[in-house]
Amino acid sequence: MRSKRFLRGAAVLACLALGACGQGAATPGEQVYTWDMTVTTGESSTWYQAAQRFADTLERESDGRMRLRVFTGEQLSSGDPAAGVEQLMSGDKDFSYNSTIIYAGIDPRFGAINAPFLYQNHEEADRAIDGGAREAYEDLSAEFGVTMLGFGESGFRQVTNNVRPIREPADLDGIKIRIPGIGLFTDVYRDLGANPTTMNFSEVFTSLQQGTIEGQENPMDVISSAGLAEVQEYLTIWNYVYDPLILGMNQELFESLSPDDRRIVTEAAEDANEFQVQASRELEQAQIDEQSELMDVTRLTDAQVERFQQAVRPLYDEYERVWGPTLTDAVTPEG
Repeated sequence: MRSKRFLRGAAVLACLALGACGQGAATPGEQVYTWDMTVTTGESSTWYQAAQRFADTLERESDGRMRLRVFTGEQLSSGDPAAGVEQLMSGDKDFSYNSTIIYAGIDPRFGAINAPFLYQNHEEADRAIDGGAREAYEDLSAEFGVTMLGFGESGFRQVTNNVRPIREPADLDGIKIRIPGIGLFTDVYRDLGANPTTMNFSEVFTSLQQGTIEGQENPMDVISSAGLAEVQEYLTIWNYVYDPLILGMNQELFESLSPDDRRIVTEAAEDANEFQVQASRELEQAQIDEQSELMDVTRLTDAQVERFQQAVRPLYDEYERVWGPTLTDAVTPEG
């Protein structure tokens, strides 16, 4: 089933597969791989930069036997991230960076870490991930045929719109806002009085431009790299959802690798994730400052955030039953 993805043979076959000999030439009997990976965002994003770093590390550490082709904008699934995750699960694609929110569209348990106002800052999120959330998500991903090679980070999600500044729950009243296609986000925005709708991210810019929708929510890296300031007037910084990225690999493919090749993949993934998280956090404030020159920016105070927290708190009782005790406990910040 996976013979189309790799060739076994002598070094001359490796040369043919790679298009060059010398550096990167496989030795006789070693497997040569050509893999595909997708990211949702464009080439200016930290997602793509980390994926390309991952590709470069794989090729270097494998002496050229591992070639990874990185596609932006979910090109392999016609711009549909959920379909892209399904490709990863089925083995039609080898790797991807996707938000846990996209996975939650397939199984809502993945959305536990995306609960609204769960973490106040990166430090709380890091403690929860290191304290058990990473392991819980590795186990959950394995149920769906995905080997999770660690977390990247899309960052805290913010909201933009063309109607008014968002300072309190009432300000969202009636705004047509694009959200990811999971029930949690639908319930959050309905409870806050907005008019939520779902669509693929690839359609968002044009829909904002044409007035089909009036707002959207995303992390700063996505807002900036997609150029949404061209079609949005107001940006609210409220850090309402923490959004990690799963660096996923098809499980069957991972398990087919030799122990040495698994080590190469896991170490390259760890390096890529560390790079991506650091780059995303370093860029976040610079991107907020940049967008402040392009949009009217509102930064909520702790007291203002508290009003939104209280408004959505009843959802926790409902969704903790959906997430289950293992995931709920794993993502809960330390007291």
